Amino acid sequence: MLSAISGSKKCIQPLRSAALPLCFILGDYNASIVAVKINTADVKNVIGYIGSVWKNFSPNQPIRYTFLDESFADMYDDVRRTASIFTSFSVLAIVIACLGLFALSAFMAEQRNKEMSIRKVLGASISQVTTLLSRDFVKLVLIAFVIASPIAWWAMNKWLQDFAYRITISVWVFLWAGLAVFIIALATISFQAIKAALANPAESLRTE
Repeated sequence: MLSAISGSKKCIQPLRSAALPLCFILGDYNASIVAVKINTADVKNVIGYIGSVWKNFSPNQPIRYTFLDESFADMYDDVRRTASIFTSFSVLAIVIACLGLFALSAFMAEQRNKEMSIRKVLGASISQVTTLLSRDFVKLVLIAFVIASPIAWWAMNKWLQDFAYRITISVWVFLWAGLAVFIIALATISFQAIKAALANPAESLRTE
């Protein structure tokens, strides 16, 4: 879509504004705004042809044009920038959190090394030892999810209030986010948990 404009009026508004009444009038007077639907296969020649037609009707007024998709994109530049910033900081926060979880799981596995060795000697399976080491971290992730979800819901609803037309945040968004966080956390701590579960108990208990 090509919008050929010779004037300062703006009839396209972002979703932050409510839709206003719009009236189309057929008349013989000179138009200040013309919207043209074009074939994008040969945009350059089409624009040249529109410009020549425009000169026939308004030779003393130069044509100024914008593309409708670009106009829409300009309206939401700030939204895209905000999305990029939040995405970057979210990825950074996840990486830092994973590094912290990895270091903490390594520390806990080392602290409970002899305990896990005794449990294995007494007949505990690898899955039981892995579950025992991972259980405390899973509890922390669940507590963090319970605390963060209401705060995220409130912040998103507050931001959406700026839009006249907005979506309703579904509970499934938080459930999927919680599942993703749970999988990432479990994958991070599983390495140390499995490593401790597979360790030879004789190596840890020989000094006792």
